[in-house]
Amino acid sequence: MNNKVTIHYSASARIAEIMLLCVAVAWGASYGLAKIAVLFYPVLGFLAVRFCVTSLLLLPAWYSLSWQKIKDVLKVGVPLGLILLCIFISETYGVSLTSVSNSAFLISLCVILTPFVEWLVLKTRPNTRMFIVTAISIIGTWLLTSGVSIAFNLGDGLILIAAVLRAVMVTFTKRLTHGKNVSLLALTAAQTGTVGIGCLVLAMFILPHGLPALPTNTAFVYATVFLIFFCTLFAFFAQNYALQRTSPTRVSLLMGSEPVFGALFGVYFLNESLSFNGWMGGFMIVAASIWAMLKRK
Repeated sequence: MNNKVTIHYSASARIAEIMLLCVAVAWGASYGLAKIAVLFYPVLGFLAVRFCVTSLLLLPAWYSLSWQKIKDVLKVGVPLGLILLCIFISETYGVSLTSVSNSAFLISLCVILTPFVEWLVLKTRPNTRMFIVTAISIIGTWLLTSGVSIAFNLGDGLILIAAVLRAVMVTFTKRLTHGKNVSLLALTAAQTGTVGIGCLVLAMFILPHGLPALPTNTAFVYATVFLIFFCTLFAFFAQNYALQRTSPTRVSLLMGSEPVFGALFGVYFLNESLSFNGWMGGFMIVAASIWAMLKRK
């Protein structure tokens, strides 16, 4: 049986790619905000709040669906949600144990991994140009993070695992939703609900005294609200929308521009500095993303 997935580009694909760049902007700010949030609350509790609230906000998406449609969404959403659960546990614990620069560089490796996962799973070999664009993006990320030196501690290892799982996630989202009329809002609700419930279950077994009361610190509240609405609700809807209209490699490449926006967030809001190499690296990543959007097979 031929499992090859054919990609057809259209005006909606262009809209999807613009949405992904908006996601990259939001995710660029997410590293610092997640690091702030876990200072006040355990990682599993923070993730449970973030994803359970998102899933609850999407409850209206289920009302108009038949039982068959609901079962179809769950067949896709729950497995993808379990992959997403592993990604965010690895990524959030990793961010808390390593530097933001290391996190930005290692998570961007999903960009170079995705073409190979796509080739293996979807039987779709990305063209040579996409490999070149991917390599430019990775070199740009290395320069952006000032030639980051990685001693490879536990945090770095967890971020690398998250990068591999991101490549798997976008590829299997494409495979499981291809040719199916699945409600994207309901799919996002199923994915985020699986992550939220999974975190609550894990917290029961891992945290000896359970989850403490939610903090009321303003920094925690603002960070959590931003992450819920922009980095979760909008981000995963946009990703699911895009993966029905373009390839996993292009999705990872466009979302892989998030370190650029993370660096700009640090410069303009956290008074951090960016070296000449950093600006050059950011330019390379943005140029690679634009080239990927403008040039199509």
